[in-house]
Amino acid sequence: MHYTATCMQPIRHVFRLMYISWVLARHGLDELILTTHLFRPVRWLRYVLPWMWLRRYTTLARGVRIRRSLEDLGPIFVKFGQILSTRRDLLPDDIAIELAKLQDQVPPFAGDKAFGIVAAAYTRPLNEVFAHFDTAPFASASIAQVHAARLHDGREVVVKVVRPDILPVIQRDLGLLYAIADSIERHWAAARRLRPREVVNEFEKTILDELDLLREAANASQLRRNFSASDQIYVPEIYWEYTRRNVLVMERIHGIPVSRIDELRAAGIDLKKLAETGVEVFFTQVFRDSFFHADMHPGNIFVSTQGRYIAVDFGIMGSLNPTDQRYLAENFLAFFKRDYRRVAQLHIDSGWVDRHTRIDEFEAAIRTVCEPIFDKPLKEISFGQLLIRLFQVARRFNMQVQPQLVLLQKTLLNIEGLGRQLYPELDLWKTAKPFLERWMAQQIGPQALWRHLRENVPLWAERLPRLPNLIYQVIDKARRGELQVQLSPEQLSDLREELRAANRRNFAAIVGAALFICASVLAGLDGFQPLMVAHAPLLSWVLGIAGVAMVVAAWPKQN
Repeated sequence: MHYTATCMQPIRHVFRLMYISWVLARHGLDELILTTHLFRPVRWLRYVLPWMWLRRYTTLARGVRIRRSLEDLGPIFVKFGQILSTRRDLLPDDIAIELAKLQDQVPPFAGDKAFGIVAAAYTRPLNEVFAHFDTAPFASASIAQVHAARLHDGREVVVKVVRPDILPVIQRDLGLLYAIADSIERHWAAARRLRPREVVNEFEKTILDELDLLREAANASQLRRNFSASDQIYVPEIYWEYTRRNVLVMERIHGIPVSRIDELRAAGIDLKKLAETGVEVFFTQVFRDSFFHADMHPGNIFVSTQGRYIAVDFGIMGSLNPTDQRYLAENFLAFFKRDYRRVAQLHIDSGWVDRHTRIDEFEAAIRTVCEPIFDKPLKEISFGQLLIRLFQVARRFNMQVQPQLVLLQKTLLNIEGLGRQLYPELDLWKTAKPFLERWMAQQIGPQALWRHLRENVPLWAERLPRLPNLIYQVIDKARRGELQVQLSPEQLSDLREELRAANRRNFAAIVGAALFICASVLAGLDGFQPLMVAHAPLLSWVLGIAGVAMVVAAWPKQN
């Protein structure tokens, strides 16, 4: 049986690949097919077949053709295109912008199947769980669909149900995507810089995480707790007793979709305040909580009649560690001060860019890309585009892809686009700058010092009694010659350079001190008249100045 399944897998891939090839050809992407190893011998057909020759003058832009192909290939490929659109550090702008238009509008599966999935999850009749369950879904996406229901205590809820037998479909198409990515890397030199296999791997992790609704429920609970005291955003309550891996039950909310501007105006909502609140909510998630909703497109955001945001769909969340938070905030502030050297230094210090990068070259590259932006009025500067440009420049200096920053970039673009849609005059920087400055002050001011002391005192109290023994053990091992220090080749090379620099400084300091001593001695001979010391005062000044200069030059630089 296993042998048969193993043999059938490549056959299924062949038939699926034939269908994909037909869809790509239908949308004028035959150049992608003909660059593969399989079709190289017949590549000349594109130049002689009349329909191919004529289509060169009638095809749409490549981004549009790629988007339409993904839509025809089904929900998994649509989802892949959505994830791919976030990799603007790798994709050409025209393709990334077009892929961002992909909508996750998938026909629903039968309501009786959803009914059966939910009943199986609870292992008991559904009427014992819900007083009412609407078998007609009111929303459907590639991974799951949503049904309205009511609990026996009268609470209105929504029930999110994972599509039946979706995992085998995902695994089949993931295997095919990996095969296509490998083929592209081998046979399409222009696409190698996009690292297609890495993109597919990132997509695999994201989509498999979305299949686990327990994970999504936990994300929603955390975000709700973070904003429990806020009147800016509301997160629906998760009903854990009814939530399973493939079924999620949460409070039903009612609001106006944020994209319906006319309805928001009719409800008397202040759009300027709403746009600014959206920016503040985003930065609060990133910098205060280090836990942010990373799928904040208009379909996942509603607005209550009181002007309060309501968020749904928590399958994709992002987070930053304290180091990334600090460097990112400093980067934003340095950018708008046009301190490009500081931006370059931050990238190197953070490890985002190779530490051997020449800071002057990196600074010049950043300045070349970013300086023209500041010729525009501040309100016309795109925060998100600025971040994308930064990533594009940094890639030339071997910047390692940071998945957490890619999610952040995607979310920032969504927030900025939404904000400008609500209020076209939105000045994102004017709204964000005070928040970032307050956050930075909290990180480096007296409050931060007191907070760190308060957090670390218990740890110090625990470890302090062991400190004398540890010191004694190190000294004892050093006395017996048993103390060993292991360094990597890179660390050894850096240490060697530091020692050479220290030797040069020591030599300069010794020579400078000797010159200064000689100057002092000559100054003391001012009253004598032998020929050798006739010009002692002048010579002592020259030697003294030279000695001081060498000592100053040898003084260790502060980093």
